[in-house]
Amino acid sequence: MAEAETLRILVFGAHPDDSDLRVGGCAMLYRRLGHVVKFISVTNGDTGHYSIGGGALARRRFEETQAAAAVADIEYEVFDIHNGELVPDIPTRKMVIRAIREFVPDVVVCHRANDYHPDHRAVGQLVHDAIYICLVPNMVALTEPMHQTPVLLYTEDAFTDPAPFRIDVAIDIEEVLERKIDMVACHVSQVYEWLPWADGVLDEVPDGAAERREWLGTRMRKRFGNTAERSREKLAALYGPDHSAGVQAAEVFMISEYGRKPSEDDIRQLFPFLPRQ
Repeated sequence: MAEAETLRILVFGAHPDDSDLRVGGCAMLYRRLGHVVKFISVTNGDTGHYSIGGGALARRRFEETQAAAAVADIEYEVFDIHNGELVPDIPTRKMVIRAIREFVPDVVVCHRANDYHPDHRAVGQLVHDAIYICLVPNMVALTEPMHQTPVLLYTEDAFTDPAPFRIDVAIDIEEVLERKIDMVACHVSQVYEWLPWADGVLDEVPDGAAERREWLGTRMRKRFGNTAERSREKLAALYGPDHSAGVQAAEVFMISEYGRKPSEDDIRQLFPFLPRQ
């Protein structure tokens, strides 16, 4: 890959807001350098609420993705598959193959295939099943096959069965953290309604817009600060110990064996906001 090449980053999340929470900061760092980023939500999120659902919620969540996309200056597609009903079957695999081939990414990002949510697991399985087939001309034959397998990365999780998440790449997102929080805040139905309800803290969410944003910001700064703390060793390896000691927010990734294996030099080219050695 040439130094000046425009990178293409494709992120699969199970639901509207999944990719924003896990990759939103890196998306902004890529876009600031002129690279191309696309998020795909593989379900429409139509059950992710405590009082509304169906088509009305799916449309609302689609609108939230488009508002978030405007904040991050990315493309955001939503597949019209019911929330909670995603399965790694052949028709859906073909959708994922087409999406990858048509975008021609250098990097694909997704959930791991072990997770609490069946939709998250299904996304991991679908991408595993699709990533190699993208090179096979006679499968999904009406789309142009790729000539190189993309690098495949997993987003962070806390699950240990059958194996824990491994931090292979850690990115300092502190300089775009507030914009990332603004992006996440676009998912009103989730961050101010559904998730607080599910966590039993809905009564803590303020009414005013500024107060709600500060409430969310406090939670998000803690979340991504904890990620930075967990990844301090990898941050030091990539940024140097002096820089890493002060990082207050990070996003982290695990390199999947199902995609192309990047070298250390590849990693710095694929994450061009990392310092050069």
